[in-house]
Amino acid sequence: MSAQDFSDEQKRYLEGFVSGIQTSRAAAGLKPLAGVGGGGAASGPDAEHLEAMARFERDGKKLVNEEKAKRDEHPFDAYKRLKREALGGAFPKGVDNFRWRFHGLYYVAPAQDSFMCRMRIPNGILNHWQFSAVADLAERFGGGYTHVTTRANLQIREIAAENGPPLIEGLAEIGLTPKGSGADNIRNVTGSPTAGIDPQELIDSRPYAKAWHHHILNDRSLYGLPRKFNVAFDGGGAVPVLEDTNDISFTAIRVKGNTETEGGVWFRLGLGGITGHRDFARPTGVFVKPSDAVAVADAIVRVFIANGDRTNRQKARMKYVLDEWGFDKFLTAVEEQLGSPLQRFTDDEVSQPNGQDRQAHIGVHPQSQPGLVWIGVALPVGRLSCDQMRTLADISREFGDGDIRLTVWQNLLISSVSADRAEELEARLQSIGLTSKASSIRAGLVACTGNTGCKFAASNTKDTALAIADWVEPRLSLDQPINIHLTGCHHSCAQHYIGDIGLIACRVPIPDSDDTEEGFHILVGGGFGADAAIARELFNDVRIADCPETVGRILAAYMANRAGTEESFAEFSRRHEIDTLKTMAEAAGGLS
Repeated sequence: MSAQDFSDEQKRYLEGFVSGIQTSRAAAGLKPLAGVGGGGAASGPDAEHLEAMARFERDGKKLVNEEKAKRDEHPFDAYKRLKREALGGAFPKGVDNFRWRFHGLYYVAPAQDSFMCRMRIPNGILNHWQFSAVADLAERFGGGYTHVTTRANLQIREIAAENGPPLIEGLAEIGLTPKGSGADNIRNVTGSPTAGIDPQELIDSRPYAKAWHHHILNDRSLYGLPRKFNVAFDGGGAVPVLEDTNDISFTAIRVKGNTETEGGVWFRLGLGGITGHRDFARPTGVFVKPSDAVAVADAIVRVFIANGDRTNRQKARMKYVLDEWGFDKFLTAVEEQLGSPLQRFTDDEVSQPNGQDRQAHIGVHPQSQPGLVWIGVALPVGRLSCDQMRTLADISREFGDGDIRLTVWQNLLISSVSADRAEELEARLQSIGLTSKASSIRAGLVACTGNTGCKFAASNTKDTALAIADWVEPRLSLDQPINIHLTGCHHSCAQHYIGDIGLIACRVPIPDSDDTEEGFHILVGGGFGADAAIARELFNDVRIADCPETVGRILAAYMANRAGTEESFAEFSRRHEIDTLKTMAEAAGGLS
């Protein structure tokens, strides 16, 4: 009999039985039973993962269900079954919902009785005909729209079971893939959206993001990690990439060089970013030649594969290996895996990362190519209809170089537009309900899917974000960039902890009732890059209907009490205690 001949309940019983035997043997000082629970030597492309699982079991620990699912039937070996069941109209049951995510298909019930499909778009850049073709696929197989994500990616929603396989195969036919875009895998690699066109950039991130993308796609052993994994390349351009929120961050800097070391542009290596767990990728003192970035990233991931926690999903990210080991031990293991020492420089031997423009992803900006501009298009909380997508593809082809450049700010750039055609292009955007001219409030608005499409979310994030913008815009004229991030759950896909103002969904108790309603906790003072900080909670249990006015009062308090027009919201909120900020916000007037 194979593992698939048992029901999920039978599997759990047998796994518990075997785990109990192995635990008892370990407690008695006996070796584990060979060939049972990972006792035998692992082999094949998944050997690193199987050996890591077996080591935990040899220590008498119990693997989480997701690890058992990967061992029982690797998701890539299950595609035939996925296709057969989906074409028969069946959504996945049990751990198959986890397995199918390796193929980019998320079953998102009960929020929606359908699949969501997320793609891989290295550096967030695709060409106009791919963008238009995605629109066709979303219209044919999905809900007729897409979302731009906070990883400069696209996702399609409302996909019927039988439409899942033709959708992911259709993506492959246009040179895109959703492979490994979900579950315990290395997610879409992000890079500078203005790569190759930015006057201030130090290096074009595209070749390195693409090299890492293809490295992952062609090595099965880089799938099935203890948990998901994020990597980002910042080439020093004007648009923030938020690389310090990733497990691995590569940040372009300049090295002075000496008789032993080649100078020029290198990447500063950061490790351990996961802002949902209140941590940024911290500089390691290590610097990487761009040509070595893929090899170094590979070595880091393999140390994580071998040592990441496979018994507790809450502690399975790389951050927790770093917390337990410390950076020195971890980097020593990376050097052993790499087979060569990592390069270290002192602070006086390297430059600081380039400064960035928090609103360079919106509006018209000069390129390094004379007479050309990139134009950042504001997308209402990242949502696009298929008709809008096709028109944007046409605009990119007619006005620019044919590229569509997605950003982590849930919008897109059209590049290489003649400066004298910017207003003509703006008119075309307005004809489809879009614009490149957004207020500070809309330019910095970020929202995850929310409870209209995600089973984990407690509140409606996207509609609340738009309601905040609608309420604030006519009442306040903001002259500084403001980032407002709304996330629906503890996974923090919209990274609420790094926003000037961050909102995380909750259920708010209804007075004199046992019931609850949608709402948010509201935080202030987050930041990223050189201004990195984790936001502090200002108000909790705010009813969803009260969020727009509450955010408006916070902003009004800032405008009325800041120390001059140059003081940013982050600076203002950090120099006051929470109780003082609360009093200021509650006293804010003139907003009726």
